[in-house]
Amino acid sequence: MKLSKLTGTRRGRVALAVIPVTIAASVLLGGVAQGAVPVSFAISGSQFKIGADKLAGTGFSQYAGVATATDGTEHPAAIANIKDAQLYNLCQSVVQDTPLGKVGLLITAGTGEEPAKATDLQIGMSDLSGTAIFKNIRIGVDASTVNTTDKGDAGDFAMDSDSIDIDGLQQVSWSTQAAVFQLTDLSLKITDGTECF
Repeated sequence: MKLSKLTGTRRGRVALAVIPVTIAASVLLGGVAQGAVPVSFAISGSQFKIGADKLAGTGFSQYAGVATATDGTEHPAAIANIKDAQLYNLCQSVVQDTPLGKVGLLITAGTGEEPAKATDLQIGMSDLSGTAIFKNIRIGVDASTVNTTDKGDAGDFAMDSDSIDIDGLQQVSWSTQAAVFQLTDLSLKITDGTECF
């Protein structure tokens, strides 16, 4: 059935596109906000942005990898693992071009005294900036021997450290997953394309 058969107005078509996304995201993130459910999600074929005033983590490693979209397209990615992470003033945004223009999803959390928290966090990214401090860092180790549970392939270049702190985090990612993601002070908004940075 064509969309025009379901609704005759531009506003109606926008509502049909936005409502399922909002409901699904609200249900998932509602549980996540309580720290009750493990999560694993990826934006298929699209990159998204993550920003935070500060990331403080323990148990860090990073190595080369590949992010694969559902259509089989492979994207080179830097895979970062953090055992326990705290993110202060966390922002995540994704924007899609649609026939009706740009539609975005903007999520914020950890905006008060209590940060957002993640355990067994893994990020597949293409770009990262900020001011970082590593403790007990090892650069040039074999990716199969890094000090995190998840490891890369033998012979690949990698780095790891006991802890990582990043101020002014700005990151462009293909995927993010975590055993548990606790989003305190959660806010989720549908936008016309507003991004974190």
